[in-house]
Amino acid sequence: MSKPRRRKEAVCVRELSSYDDAGNVPARNDNLLPVTPEETIEPLIHAGAVEVLAENQRISTAGMTTKVVKGSMWTLAGQVLPMFASLVTAPIIIRLLGAESYGVLILVGIIPNYFSFADFGMGMASTKFASEAYSRGDRAAEADAVRTAAFIAFLAASAIALPILMFASTIIAELNVPDALKPTATLALRFTSLTFIVAILSNVFNTPQLSRLRMDINAAVNAAGKIVGAAGSAVVLYLGGGIAGAAAYLFFVSALGLGAHIMVSGHLLRDIYHIRIDRRLLKPLLRFGSGLMIAGIAAIFLINIEKLLVTRLISVESLAFYSIAFTFANMAAMFSWSMVQSLIPAFSQLLSPEKRSQFDSLFSRGIRLSIIWLLPTLMVLFVIAKPFFTIWAGAEFGRQSPGPFYVLLIGLLFNVVAYVPYSALVASSRTGLIAKIHSAELIPYAIAAAVLISYFGIVGAALAWSLRVVFDSGLFLWLARSVIGVHTEFRRTAMASLVGLLVLSPSVFIAAFYNNYSPLLIITAPASLALYSFVVWRYFVTDDERHWFVDKLPVQFRSLALRFTN
Repeated sequence: MSKPRRRKEAVCVRELSSYDDAGNVPARNDNLLPVTPEETIEPLIHAGAVEVLAENQRISTAGMTTKVVKGSMWTLAGQVLPMFASLVTAPIIIRLLGAESYGVLILVGIIPNYFSFADFGMGMASTKFASEAYSRGDRAAEADAVRTAAFIAFLAASAIALPILMFASTIIAELNVPDALKPTATLALRFTSLTFIVAILSNVFNTPQLSRLRMDINAAVNAAGKIVGAAGSAVVLYLGGGIAGAAAYLFFVSALGLGAHIMVSGHLLRDIYHIRIDRRLLKPLLRFGSGLMIAGIAAIFLINIEKLLVTRLISVESLAFYSIAFTFANMAAMFSWSMVQSLIPAFSQLLSPEKRSQFDSLFSRGIRLSIIWLLPTLMVLFVIAKPFFTIWAGAEFGRQSPGPFYVLLIGLLFNVVAYVPYSALVASSRTGLIAKIHSAELIPYAIAAAVLISYFGIVGAALAWSLRVVFDSGLFLWLARSVIGVHTEFRRTAMASLVGLLVLSPSVFIAAFYNNYSPLLIITAPASLALYSFVVWRYFVTDDERHWFVDKLPVQFRSLALRFTN
């Protein structure tokens, strides 16, 4: 039997079994193999399942919500595990260095972080443009987007990092570092500036993983590097490497991480190894990234204005009370921020008109999912806030930090919801709008924060932050509807959210306004959570989502779940 002749002009993906007995290609073949984001085409080719591949074969976007949720969980795990590693190693490092040297180590590490915008937005730009190309099946365009974005990011990051490297001694001298530590601090800052460039390139070269929503791989590489970096730093310091040795070790680990990202991404997208950039992409990438860069610069000020004003108008001690409350309140947003890394490539793949319904569905589910997990999380945080701060940080923090913490949690409810329209705006190349919004907020926010802090202290600082994020949330949702044209059931979600808040409110009021140690909480908290679960099951989720969840249950529990549903 003669083998079928392979055509150069690939037009579709055919099963080998679809050839007739004579080995000829039939006139028509509708048996197309689907290509999903978890499945690259190379394994299919090597397995002999594919005869011909269309250059622009579109990628299936079925089950995008499931992929986003799984990706978000992996990203969250990749953030939580290194955080625990740092909590374990930090006391060891403090004891090895002492408070003064540890402060210098922290200082040289955070200086480049103030220039996080120096990638010119190429991390997100690469994800957005490459994801669009991936959804079309255009692997060459996907690789061009990654390489061109990496080229821009390298130039932009070098423009910040190289002056830091060259003038490291001057910078250290201006920061009141003790004379005995200046030489090692200078060398450490130089290593840190190089690490800064490597980290930015890693956030671009991981794009093929993000485009395919392979957050498991991305999270594993990132988390492994951070954990090894935290543990190894303690070992280096124990062996006498000092601050400069620890910084050099972290640079080495970051370089290995970049190499791992390039290797993994090259396995998913072999075209990435070509050495060329697409000049046609320079202008759209720069236009997209400039909005993110401006928004990033404005965000640095927006995040820190009320903290600076607390120090100026009250005291450094009050800043400590507020900072503890702010840090722990924002930890509750980790899952929703993790969703952003999955939502941007997912939304980018659903921008075409024929996928508009999928776009709207993912948008709506993203908001509902954020609210579903956040409401009980907020209730638990309200209940445990005062005992936790008292035990963890001391009695004075237990008295001062819960007040602003409660106010920040209210704002957090709206802030978490804003992550979904924010991701949609980024995916739709509306980064310029985000930059204008954040820039326009700077002066009004500074004035409002100063007034509120003057009258209400650190609670006023929390109120200023919460009011700003409530405004941002409403504005981003409005822009998603008016600019992008998203159609979702906002009213139904708002009503269900209100019911959920009412169900959970008894425990919140007891903890916040009566007594955090009240025995009543032992009864009201579990009862509220049980009733909330019923409300979510009956009113928050759709019929399709309920059936999807039931299908995932073990067989012995499915009949019970269906009975509860009906």
